[in-house]
Amino acid sequence: MPPVRDDDGRVSEDFLALARAAVDTEDAPALIGLAGDLHEADVADLIESLESDRRVPFVRLLGEEFDYAALTELDEAVRLAILDELPNDTLAEGIGELDSDDAVYILEDLQPEDQAAILEQLPYPDRIQLQRSLDYPEESAGRLMQTDFIAVPPFWSVGQTIDYMRDAEDLPETFHEIFVVDPGFRLIGAVPLDKILRTKRNTKISAIMTDDPETFKATDDREEVARSFERYNLVSAAAVDDAGRLVGMLMIDDIVDVIQQEAEEDLRGLAGLGDEEISDTVLVTARSRLNWLVVNLGTAVLASVVISLFEGTIEAMVALAVLMPIVASMGGNAGTQTMTVAVRALATQELDARNMWRVLRREVLVSLLNGVALAILVGLCAWLWFDSVGLGVVIASSIVVNLFFAGLSGLLIPVALEKMNIDPAIASSVFVTTVTDVVGFFAFLWIAALWFQLPL
Repeated sequence: MPPVRDDDGRVSEDFLALARAAVDTEDAPALIGLAGDLHEADVADLIESLESDRRVPFVRLLGEEFDYAALTELDEAVRLAILDELPNDTLAEGIGELDSDDAVYILEDLQPEDQAAILEQLPYPDRIQLQRSLDYPEESAGRLMQTDFIAVPPFWSVGQTIDYMRDAEDLPETFHEIFVVDPGFRLIGAVPLDKILRTKRNTKISAIMTDDPETFKATDDREEVARSFERYNLVSAAAVDDAGRLVGMLMIDDIVDVIQQEAEEDLRGLAGLGDEEISDTVLVTARSRLNWLVVNLGTAVLASVVISLFEGTIEAMVALAVLMPIVASMGGNAGTQTMTVAVRALATQELDARNMWRVLRREVLVSLLNGVALAILVGLCAWLWFDSVGLGVVIASSIVVNLFFAGLSGLLIPVALEKMNIDPAIASSVFVTTVTDVVGFFAFLWIAALWFQLPL
């Protein structure tokens, strides 16, 4: 059998060809032998590598050997397309085998009537657990948590706890700590597994538990939870309800997914791409991008209006039209640099009221220093190019002015948008570009009109 992946980490062409052939000939045993034992991430990559009309037959042919956890690794558009074509009873059977967090991840993509139909076919305890998770807000920790966990009373001994875990049939697939609860199921402590293994059997759990474990409310925003996991190097943590009762367990693998998703959202937002996926159709992608392109068109018109105010100046000295784009481009790049730093700092809460003025002062000074360095370089080039010292002075001065405003707007605009509860990752670039274009054109043409005494 050929390797699943080639040297570049992609699904190998030989392996993909065998999968295609098995799907086309409806050879279930061959497909099961090929993909039945693959890791869920490899199955997901294989599905995405297949043509769209082969994906659902691939899932159906694998039957009970298909790990529905692979659906959580797919691009949203691919996952939704597969879910739309699979019957609810098939989905219920597959989802019933998953950890609760993975099951919720799939269920939340379905229509409410399909969710209800699938939940109705699950055992009552599983149904209640999943419904409770789905009742939490979409971006909350409650949607991430596993509802399977180990909880013991504080008066149990280490030996009792170990024997209980050995005898239990419904343990979580993976866990790193045991939670300690009182009779009302309120969380009072936690014990890492390594501490249990190092402790004598007759020792009470209360003697080795951590009295103040890291805990999150199920209603907490998932991004805040991910930030705490990153800050405190957590591997798992308890999720509790508003009364402090233990309702779930948060695991690092789900938190890593959140961190990656949030980073991708910020990156796409800076480019005005919204939440599009690489698997989206042409129509969906075009519609997603069009909105921000229209907004950019409006800002471009504003910059053109500023240029039109200096029609006479440009007509009197054509060289100005040649050099104008340099000023705007340098300001736009400098503003984007500052804006990217600011958006990321806001997302990670590294930028707040306590250090904003210090960061603003730093960014403005950096912009001024870079502005002076670039002004000297561009000014000399303009002087030699057009044999005009005055033109060199004009463009040098306008670059310094524009880079100053680039640094200022690159920080203040994301901060202002954050204060107005507008996502700075999505909206900042349009406003920063507008400022640098308008200021750049205006400064350059106005200084040129004054220096050369040209008509406006």
